[in-house]
Amino acid sequence: MERENKESLLTSFIKYFYGNFVVLLLGLIQLPLTTRVLETQEYGKTTMFTTAVTVIYIFAILGLDQAYIRYFYKEGVNRKTLFVQCLIPPFILILILSAVYVLFSDLFNTFLFGASGINIIIPVVAYTVISVFERFLFLNIRMEQNGVLYSNLNILSKVLNVSFIILFAYLLGSDFRVVMYAFTLSLGTVTLLIGIRYLYVTRKIKITRHDVSEKELLAYGIPFIPMLLMEWLLSSMDKWSIKIFNDFSETGIYGSAMQIMTIILTVKITFVAFWSPVAMEKYESRPEEECKDFFADMFDKVQFLCMCAAFLLTIFRGLIVLILGRDYREAVYIIPFLTLMPILSIMFEMTGQGVKFTGKIKYFNYASLAAIICNLIGNTLLVPRYKGIGAALATAVTYIVYFAIGTYFSKKCYPVKYRIGMFSVSLIMYVVYAAYATITKDQVVSAAVGTVFLIVNCIINRKTLAGLWKYGMEALKKLFNRK
Repeated sequence: MERENKESLLTSFIKYFYGNFVVLLLGLIQLPLTTRVLETQEYGKTTMFTTAVTVIYIFAILGLDQAYIRYFYKEGVNRKTLFVQCLIPPFILILILSAVYVLFSDLFNTFLFGASGINIIIPVVAYTVISVFERFLFLNIRMEQNGVLYSNLNILSKVLNVSFIILFAYLLGSDFRVVMYAFTLSLGTVTLLIGIRYLYVTRKIKITRHDVSEKELLAYGIPFIPMLLMEWLLSSMDKWSIKIFNDFSETGIYGSAMQIMTIILTVKITFVAFWSPVAMEKYESRPEEECKDFFADMFDKVQFLCMCAAFLLTIFRGLIVLILGRDYREAVYIIPFLTLMPILSIMFEMTGQGVKFTGKIKYFNYASLAAIICNLIGNTLLVPRYKGIGAALATAVTYIVYFAIGTYFSKKCYPVKYRIGMFSVSLIMYVVYAAYATITKDQVVSAAVGTVFLIVNCIINRKTLAGLWKYGMEALKKLFNRK
């Protein structure tokens, strides 16, 4: 029986979201805690840490996490066998890559952090190795569509993260290693717990013959490496450009603005965790036309909610940025255009499913390559003069290009009648407002103008709004009646 037959999609989504909502609230404690403990220069170095470990992880994972998603619901597949097949190659490769990093650690660390030593090497290696196990263990929970466990683990991870930041801030003061140690220890603790849980739950399941060959898994997964690497470049090139053309301090201010994006990124992470298994299960089990109607309807609802979130975040950014501390106030001018990054990422998660269904990953690479060229040109032209604001604008344009090209190719693979025109109107309105919000100094007037744009967006999308209201009320009635 399909998941949506057991419970409504809204109920399922809430089970994923409540944990990330709590994580968001804890993040609003962690962010000012970190920015008030660390000077802008030290905070900028923590940004370099996350970008460095991410690129190691991308090469190590071999795209086999995507293969795990693709074959999890395939009929006749032993899921424990699939898990082991997908985990072993990345684990071996991450050890090799970690050894290379250790060998050239002085060179890498001096460039990234302006310092080196064993106290930097250990958390970098530990974090990247642990992240491979964490990826597949968390992915297994997602594919089981166990939203409650997923949420509780995210809450635990954030509580540990905040606790470790407080501990190491007390011990080390304003030092970028505070964040490195906190991230590594919280990730390691949670990964250990879900690893024990996985071994217990699957203890009676025997590993059988290979239903899917390693060659087939790698053939599906490896094409994701260029795509993921390009996505990393898209999400990191702005920070690298600011570091190269400016300094760690400006990187820290930009990084703090990026952290405010967690308000939307929290929704994005939740949606991706929820949507990937739902979309794949629907594609594997339902008639094509039914699937396409379902995807089109969900696109309408999600695009409206996303654009409303973008308007609201920019409207209230003046209040939100107050939590960062005086040294980070300039982030208020970076937020408007930067907001488009998580918004368009969410939308592409929906429209890009056609490429994943058909396995034609090369189209993702085309979109990513075009976006990287756009991003490189934008950062080179804008960052030296406009610093963080220039990086945010270049990022916004880049993600628009990425979404447009990626969606075009995805619709070629799996045609769905998404209402792109309606979304484009809302997007253009937001871009106009973001431009105004970036240059104006009067936050009150900016909020008023944004409110007008938000109301107009609701009027334009009134049918979608009415549908969302009806859908939400029906889902809540079912939930309460069940209780």
